[in-house]
Amino acid sequence: MIAEFRYPLDGISPAGVREIRRIKARMEAERIPRGADRALHVKLGPGGLSDVEWTVQLLQLQHAHAVPALRTTRTGAAMAAAVQAGLLAAEDAAQLTTAWELAARIRNAIVLVAGRPGDTLPAKHSELTAVARLLGYTARRRRPGPRA
Repeated sequence: MIAEFRYPLDGISPAGVREIRRIKARMEAERIPRGADRALHVKLGPGGLSDVEWTVQLLQLQHAHAVPALRTTRTGAAMAAAVQAGLLAAEDAAQLTTAWELAARIRNAIVLVAGRPGDTLPAKHSELTAVARLLGYTARRRRPGPRA
């Protein structure tokens, strides 16, 4: 019975899409701590978990009435269904998946380093280095360059 509300027969209207974008922008503005660098927020920052998830969910709202495979709570499965249905280019889905998986790995590394959940890259160099090492990055020595 709820399907007709979750997946409207005509998809979501352009006004609905604008409203969703407005709500997303407001949520990000209110949820990112004041003074925090948005670029360092792995959930709500540009290209973060939220961007990928909202993109996929918007595709679901627009097309799940006609594509039953989109009716899933799993972001990866919904992306695969969108590719299969020709709604999302395979290259775009690959980039979204890569960004989503990297953001999730960073978020998990932050938990391991900080000992508590967090969505922002650490400001302390030692913690940031620990996150990088958990992700498989190694320290590279900087080559001395000309001094200005």
